[in-house]
Amino acid sequence: MTLLVWRQYRAQAVIAAVLLAAAAVVILADGFQIASHWHSILLTCSGSSACLQQQAPLVNGVVSDLPYLSLLVPAVLGMLWGAPLVAHELESRTSDFAWTQSVTRTRWLTVKAGWLLLAAAACGGAIAALITWWSGPVNASQADAFQSPHFDTQGIVPVGYAVFAMALGIAAGTMARRTLPAIAVALGGFIALRLVISDLVRPHYLAAVTTYYNVTGSFTPPGAAWVFSQGAISKTGQVVLAGWGELEPAVPASCQKLLPGNGGPVPKSGSPLSAVFSCMHANGWRGFATYQPASRYWPFQGIETGIYLLLAAALIAVTLFIVRRRDA
Repeated sequence: MTLLVWRQYRAQAVIAAVLLAAAAVVILADGFQIASHWHSILLTCSGSSACLQQQAPLVNGVVSDLPYLSLLVPAVLGMLWGAPLVAHELESRTSDFAWTQSVTRTRWLTVKAGWLLLAAAACGGAIAALITWWSGPVNASQADAFQSPHFDTQGIVPVGYAVFAMALGIAAGTMARRTLPAIAVALGGFIALRLVISDLVRPHYLAAVTTYYNVTGSFTPPGAAWVFSQGAISKTGQVVLAGWGELEPAVPASCQKLLPGNGGPVPKSGSPLSAVFSCMHANGWRGFATYQPASRYWPFQGIETGIYLLLAAALIAVTLFIVRRRDA
């Protein structure tokens, strides 16, 4: 069976290897250039954060879209390799011959699906490793690797995406018995699930941390934290988000007279609203920030990868059940 799988997919394997090698050449060449530029910026700024913020973006134009290969590759594998695996066999009726030989349906599917799932994991892992390395200077300059789309294109999650997309294509082809509908289901299902998990599920993998601080000061979560909300809260529980436009209507009546527009004093130094914030602090207001700490980046990567691998295992189990029960 292993030799048969190789004969069936050797052309696709060669094409995939050539494309992967070409992508690696482009990513490595551009990555070394970005790294050199980043090192020169570090030498010029000598650790000054203000200087670093004034620098032009490290990447722009078409090159900035390179990380999306980590999302494109799983979808393509699921459509072009996964969807036809069973569907094409059923359409061409070659499964009839295979299932009447000494090879059982379970072994037939296990070997074919196993090798393709392994190939998907290898392709997804290779692209993810290249993109993670390429994104190193960008992550260091922007400190936002925790947030989409950076989180989705780096680390180990692209491996989970690739395995899931392959399993989804295989299951869709088994249930639809036609290749084209299976391709559509594989693409649509992959995109839909990714949007649901990234937008609705991912923020809740672990309970977010809320830090309270003096409203007269400021607080920035350390590292590349994922900040959900930031603002102020009164002692009665009234919450307003960050931004003076949100906070001004909530200023206590006793502090309204301190507003510069209401005749309040304008200090010779410091913010003209410092007196207002001091008054709000005296009235029990506190600043707050709700976020996922940067230290949770790899636990989140592991959780999301595990979700996709479990879903892939469930899809393969369903596929095996259908193949074993279906009449030739």
